[in-house]
Amino acid sequence: MWDHIYPFCLLRGRAGQWLRGETESCWDRVFPRHRCQCCHLGSQIHSRVLGTSSLSPILHSLCLFLAHPLSALSHPLVPQPVPPDLLVSPSSQDGDLGSECPEDRGTWTGRLDFLLSCIGYCVGLGNVWRFPYRAYTNGGGAFLVPYFIMLAICGIPIFFMELSLGQFSSLGPLAVWKISPLFKGVGMGTILIVSLVAIYYNMIIAYVLFYLFASLTSDLPWQHCGNWWNTELCLDHHVIRAGNSSLPVNISNTVSPSEEYWSRYVLHIQGSSGIGDPGRIRWNLCLCLLLSWTIVYLCILKGVKSSGKVVYFTATFPYLILVMLLIRGVTLEGAWKGIQFYLTPQFDHLLSSKVWIEAALQIFYSLGVGFGGLLTFASYNTFHQNIYRDTFIVTLGNAITSILAGFAIFSVLGYMSQELGVPVNQVAKAGPGLAFVVYPQAMTMLPLSPFWSFMFFFMLLTLGLDSQFAFMETIVTAVTDEFPYYLRPKKASFSALICIALFLMGLILTTEGGMYWLVLLDDYSAGFGLMVVVITTCLVVTRVYGMKRFCRDIQMMLGFKPGPYFRACWMVLSPATMMALLVYNIVKYQPSEYGNYQFPTWAEALGILMGVLSCLMIPMGMVVAVLQEEGTLWERVQQASRPAMGWGPALEENRSGAYVGSLAGSQSPKPLMVHMRKYGGITSYENTAIEVDREMEEEEEEERWRGGEGVPVC
Repeated sequence: MWDHIYPFCLLRGRAGQWLRGETESCWDRVFPRHRCQCCHLGSQIHSRVLGTSSLSPILHSLCLFLAHPLSALSHPLVPQPVPPDLLVSPSSQDGDLGSECPEDRGTWTGRLDFLLSCIGYCVGLGNVWRFPYRAYTNGGGAFLVPYFIMLAICGIPIFFMELSLGQFSSLGPLAVWKISPLFKGVGMGTILIVSLVAIYYNMIIAYVLFYLFASLTSDLPWQHCGNWWNTELCLDHHVIRAGNSSLPVNISNTVSPSEEYWSRYVLHIQGSSGIGDPGRIRWNLCLCLLLSWTIVYLCILKGVKSSGKVVYFTATFPYLILVMLLIRGVTLEGAWKGIQFYLTPQFDHLLSSKVWIEAALQIFYSLGVGFGGLLTFASYNTFHQNIYRDTFIVTLGNAITSILAGFAIFSVLGYMSQELGVPVNQVAKAGPGLAFVVYPQAMTMLPLSPFWSFMFFFMLLTLGLDSQFAFMETIVTAVTDEFPYYLRPKKASFSALICIALFLMGLILTTEGGMYWLVLLDDYSAGFGLMVVVITTCLVVTRVYGMKRFCRDIQMMLGFKPGPYFRACWMVLSPATMMALLVYNIVKYQPSEYGNYQFPTWAEALGILMGVLSCLMIPMGMVVAVLQEEGTLWERVQQASRPAMGWGPALEENRSGAYVGSLAGSQSPKPLMVHMRKYGGITSYENTAIEVDREMEEEEEEERWRGGEGVPVC
């Protein structure tokens, strides 16, 4: 008998208040068809109590009378579920269930779309022009020891964490912070970082397009001196090969034709005196930038449905070219000299902390953690996609690709050093210097040099486009997930607006002094700000949301919980490693420079501001989240740090345990509150949501007490 009476007794105080009119009547505004307070109370009692308990027919009639006083007398004494009314979107004017619903986000259309997109995103320009240089300057083959250790400690765990967050929630980098709304500023910081990176990254693709078109000739334009852009310091390598060991020319004071072609023709940097004097726009570069943005837009026009098909080519074709370059490189005379220089282990370097930091930095930026691309791609997965397997495929594949790229690069550099008669370390460079100066010069020494040059730059183009697809998809997905009713149906137009805006902001990079701005963006946009974002994400997931919850969520998706290795890395090893990286970057801070040019103080301040601004998004987001709650300051912080009611799998069919019936529109009081808080815009709605939460917590507490004492509370 107590089982029948007890649930109603818990609500008797609240029912009395409603019947006496002592509580605020906000339901008349929310439910226009329920003009009586007690009518809606009856609906709540009926749905929350009768839906979970087996009551006697008499108590059923009493609850039904509260819900529908006029019809309860003629209603049969058989429990009939009364589903609660569903709230509708603001676009519905008549209060009924509107037909306007958020357009479906969509999913990957093929089994390999996600895997190839991740591979294309991670395997980028850095694998070709950064890893080989970092390896030979930090101990050669010995560098692989800290590289793979840092991959295991920092790379793989954070990679898996980002994929898990995205796939579990099916949300972008902003909306995913329903996991803890107090830290939504982390998502805003991510979007700011990705936007800045997308601006200058597409400029690098524009440079690649410029060289790609320049390779469509029978004689490469950077092969010889004597052009209008060359100076008296230009020295043709053919002159060196025709001479002998007693050549009287001081090679150290000369400039190669490829270097002058890059700086004086492509950049025309002599027209600018520094970053404060950008000079004129280089219209050939401007057109290449426009073309690169056009290619990117056409590939992301339909979201992952279009980009997921493009990556079948852009993610696989670079491997074909890389193998071709590798085979051609190792067959050149002197190739072994470069490979030996690349891989000769110097184990004494392992005693230096700098080598370990460099290895961690290479892993950090090569895998692209923290940029939101991994999370975005995973959000389009089906709920049970095996991201555990995909994590190891992508991360280990990325590492192997970097090592193979080193063989392809240094085999050609070994040949080049033998042709010029100089040590390998005098021709080896990193970054744009390798891609646009050293390697193009090496191509001129090969038979069929235009063909090999075209293949090399086409490989760089496909490598760069994959990463740019991820950056743009991250930005578009993040914003459309925040405004699904308005932007998802117009995603193509919104993507076009984003591309146009970023193109206009990148026009300064096409000027004669644009390289100075590109270096500034490269040094500061994704520096310490990105590390703060990743560290905060890791700490929020493990400390605020909770390791047990997170592991339980992964078990819902994959059928098993992460092992001790992942839990140890998430809790201690990964955050500690990234903290060390952050401290190292701050302690070893050096002002930016390009060649012999030193950036002025105001430029350094602007760069630091770019990095700090992404960090400031976090406290700014906290302030906004706290102001949206009610109660004392500590109560607001506690409420904002808890997962939002809509947090969990996107589809009701994938929800279990605590997530059952918590989606907007499901047969539960909770989603009604979620919908009100999202679309109501009235403070009393939030009061009601908080009150319902508090009542549910009190009921659970009373239920636990009753179970322990065996005495009903009434």
